[in-house]
Amino acid sequence: MELVYLSPYRMLTFFICFLGGLLIEAQHQAEFISIDCGAPADVRYTERRTGIDYTSDANLINTGVSKSVASEFKEKHQQQMWTVRSFPEGKRNCYKINITRDSKYLIRTSYLYGNYDGLNKTPQFDTHLGANWWHTVTLSNASTPQGNSLIHVPSRDYLHICLVNTGHGTPFISAIGLRTMPNDIYVTQYESLQTYHRWDLGSNKDYRYPDDVFDRFWKGTLGDSKDWSQLSVSVPAESLTQNNYKPPAIVMSTAVTPANASAPLLISWEPEHETDQFYVYMHFMEIQELTTNQTRQFNIMMNGQPLLSNCSPQYHIANTVHSRSSFSGKVIKYSLERTESSTLPPIISAIEIYRVQEFPQSDTFQGDVDAITSIKSVYGVKRDWQGDPCAPVDYLWDGLNCTYLGNEPRITALNLSSSGLSGKIDPSISKLTMLEKLDLSNNSLNDEVPDFLSQLQHLKILNLEKNNLSGSIPSALVEKSKEGSLTLSLGQNPYVCEHGQCMENRNNIVMPLVASICGVLILLMAVGAVLWILKRRKSKAWMVEKDQSEYTEQDDSLQQFKKRIYSYSDIIKITNNFTTIVGKGGFGTVYLGYIYDTPVAVKMLSPSSCRGYEQFQAEVKILMRVHHKNLTSLVGYCNQGTNKSLIYEYMANGNLLEHLSGKHSKSKFLSWVDRLRIAVDTALGLEYLQSGCKPSIIHRDVKSSNILLNEHFQAKLSDFGLSKIIPSDGGSHVSTVVAGTPGYLDPDYYTSNRLTEKSDVYSFGVVLLEIITGQQVIARNEERSHIIEWVSSLVALGDIMAIVDSRFEGDFDINSAWKAVEIAIACVSLSPNERPIMSVIVSELKETLATELARTKYNSDANSFEPVNVNLSTQLIPHAR
Repeated sequence: MELVYLSPYRMLTFFICFLGGLLIEAQHQAEFISIDCGAPADVRYTERRTGIDYTSDANLINTGVSKSVASEFKEKHQQQMWTVRSFPEGKRNCYKINITRDSKYLIRTSYLYGNYDGLNKTPQFDTHLGANWWHTVTLSNASTPQGNSLIHVPSRDYLHICLVNTGHGTPFISAIGLRTMPNDIYVTQYESLQTYHRWDLGSNKDYRYPDDVFDRFWKGTLGDSKDWSQLSVSVPAESLTQNNYKPPAIVMSTAVTPANASAPLLISWEPEHETDQFYVYMHFMEIQELTTNQTRQFNIMMNGQPLLSNCSPQYHIANTVHSRSSFSGKVIKYSLERTESSTLPPIISAIEIYRVQEFPQSDTFQGDVDAITSIKSVYGVKRDWQGDPCAPVDYLWDGLNCTYLGNEPRITALNLSSSGLSGKIDPSISKLTMLEKLDLSNNSLNDEVPDFLSQLQHLKILNLEKNNLSGSIPSALVEKSKEGSLTLSLGQNPYVCEHGQCMENRNNIVMPLVASICGVLILLMAVGAVLWILKRRKSKAWMVEKDQSEYTEQDDSLQQFKKRIYSYSDIIKITNNFTTIVGKGGFGTVYLGYIYDTPVAVKMLSPSSCRGYEQFQAEVKILMRVHHKNLTSLVGYCNQGTNKSLIYEYMANGNLLEHLSGKHSKSKFLSWVDRLRIAVDTALGLEYLQSGCKPSIIHRDVKSSNILLNEHFQAKLSDFGLSKIIPSDGGSHVSTVVAGTPGYLDPDYYTSNRLTEKSDVYSFGVVLLEIITGQQVIARNEERSHIIEWVSSLVALGDIMAIVDSRFEGDFDINSAWKAVEIAIACVSLSPNERPIMSVIVSELKETLATELARTKYNSDANSFEPVNVNLSTQLIPHAR
């Protein structure tokens, strides 16, 4: 063996070059985030094939379980693919990764099933980036990995990467990588580019880091040998003059040229969707030293249109040509065509194709995110709060409601009732500046009621009942409560004080006074009542004849809600001059409109509408105060002269009656599970009106046409024009005019004029019978007149198959169906005292739904329903089974 002598100078030079290479590599590694998902906590290692440093994901997520792929797959794949983090629990599980805001990143997720669970069945699931869908993971087999990469500019100083269970197997992930890139490359009008193809032309090998400083994956392809010829030389990295895109020297060392030197070089592909938008980056370098009589010059055409003329790559100099705007089509074809003066055919070394990835849903307003994250931390909230709080809508955090009008979603309701909270009311709540409802009841909160709650300008409902709060109630909260702009609940806080004097001490003073002044108060109230009645009789005729056009914005009794007032010119713009009609009713015509690209329904009051303005006022006042996921939301209203309208959230799937009857334009046959979900949703809305509102609200017009369905077929109760607020003592309300819809109207209310919460229970029972049977409430034949009579006759025979909608063809759980019928029959009992309350109905319907879900093996919310056994006995409860 021959020994080579190195002089000290040469040894020093070699050492400096070697050390310099290490420093450059370390610099690039410092800009890498490389995560081995499922690796044991605190694990750090350098992957031997790439030299990339990996860390465990244990500090980035607190859900999921760590698993290892089967041993036979480890030899074929790099170490970061040997473990996975699997998510058998929850619909959405999210990583939170801190990054540099407004920097450009190459983000990559990797998935290798490797039969980690021993089931030998590859799953399918979605991956979300923040509030938006990114891609669907579909694995062909256990040994072939899937990788997805995206060039993205985050608008926050963190990223949420979420694995979403779509019902086709357990989500998992193998690795996550983030690579910082210069902001001046891959610049487009879009924030995100999904990697579609990245080809090293003329090569049969694949490359990534350390050959590529950005760790882009290059796929070797020789192309069709009949059309392309391969060119290959050795180009050391130090010999290549780079540009900002820095294509690797090893990639630029190969190229393709047409097999027929006079023919164009063609590169084409057919997009999956014709509307997909693309950007292309082509990398050129002359790899041959041309003689004086040789020239290489060509034009670049895209779908027959010139992109670049007289392109001449330079020797060992990287040059990148890219489209300045996106393009689409059934077929995308690039043609490199030799010019007449060229002696050599076209040449290309590499090409990158990116598909535009649009993320339309904005993340929740950062101030709200910071506030709710702080609340979660301070109280140690145990709920499944992961990812963005408000988006996507399907994964809204439990206990939150949000508004989506505007650039960013805002949190409008926070319900932490019965959540085991202790300590003070946290100041972070004051940062939720759009909060309209706050429920902290039934916890162990102590100390004083903080004054910052009175600074929440939009707060309409504040429930602090059943805590250990003490001290004075802030005077501003007391004033808002007296004005009626705030519903304040502070019951069962024994140490709370009013007006600076504790209730316990105040009772010693106040109670002796009560007896002495009660007589005076009663007398005054009696005199006042007489005067009020006389005054009302005197003015009633004048009020009936008063022209409603006299109501203007100046004398509007609804001015306390002025932030949601729209002018008539606004309504014209919102509805595009009333272009699209989506419905009609007794109130007037309903039009489709848009506010900030968000669809809304605009209901215009018809001048001929009977008692229209009275219902208009009632609906505005109620819907501005109540907020629940199963009640339609009022976005705003217009009250300008004779032009009066209500603006609601848009419910894409119309009303329940249309679907039961098949009259909706996009009518869907509702399965038994669908119908039970709609029943539960409706019952929850009514329960909120009766139990969640103080004083309670009676809807008075519960019917299937007033139950609207959004795009996910979630049901929401609508049309509150006839609603009434009942006394807080739980008694009945005597109504001089009975209101409601024939067929749904409570017989006891009709005959006695006594309006109670049980009146809505009766109407709901009729709706439930519609849901079960699919039949009309009042039949148009002589065999039966009302759905209650018809169902009752079949109940007596024990014939459940004749009761339930025949279109199911028996596809439902018999016990579930009987239980639903029992609930409905109990609701329509002739005696209001025998009808169940809405909270009982909700519990029973949830149990009914859970029974059906168990039969159909749905994974959704079946386990969250806690059955409540309640006696629903009436004279009509069926016994035959």
